[in-house]
Amino acid sequence: MDFPRGFLIGFSIAAVLGPIGVLCVRRTLERGFLNGFFSGLGAASADATYAAIAAFGISAIASLLVDQRLWLRIVGGAFLMYLGVRTLRRAPAQHAAGLSTATSLVAAYGSTLLLTLSNPMTILSFVGIFAGLGVGALQGDAALVVAGVFSGSAVWWLLLAAIVSRLRERLTPRTFRVVNMASGLLIAAFGVQAIASGVL
Repeated sequence: MDFPRGFLIGFSIAAVLGPIGVLCVRRTLERGFLNGFFSGLGAASADATYAAIAAFGISAIASLLVDQRLWLRIVGGAFLMYLGVRTLRRAPAQHAAGLSTATSLVAAYGSTLLLTLSNPMTILSFVGIFAGLGVGALQGDAALVVAGVFSGSAVWWLLLAAIVSRLRERLTPRTFRVVNMASGLLIAAFGVQAIASGVL
């Protein structure tokens, strides 16, 4: 039952509305299904990384990440603000974008991976959840849970990108303009919140 438990944990954590979700929706609308899905895979990989640290009890790495949470939040928040401002300044697409290139897919994956890793408090969530479930006593069981976390998170991003991509062909240029403004403001606001929560 360890893989199913991990799957549910990963799916539930990924489904929480946050800056990565907004970013993936915008990228799917602007650049297509693959770009949105690869953005989500970056977040899923980060979730699995933190789940592994928590499940295998790598306390030294966990302590280092928590100790450096201020700078990680500032860097992550600043990057979110940059993405938000860039989104606001970008001219809205006149139609649904074409296929993503390999380079853009790697960039989409890498950016969300780093953004998700910049929130080390996520590891505390996994520590609390795993402690409650009794995960980590056996490394084999922990490995199945971590695999489940990645799979659950990846499935959420797959579903989100698939649903949004089905809608994108029906959107007008005006709708794209609204999406650009709304997502830019939300992403920038998440950046401000991340910095404020680290400093205050």
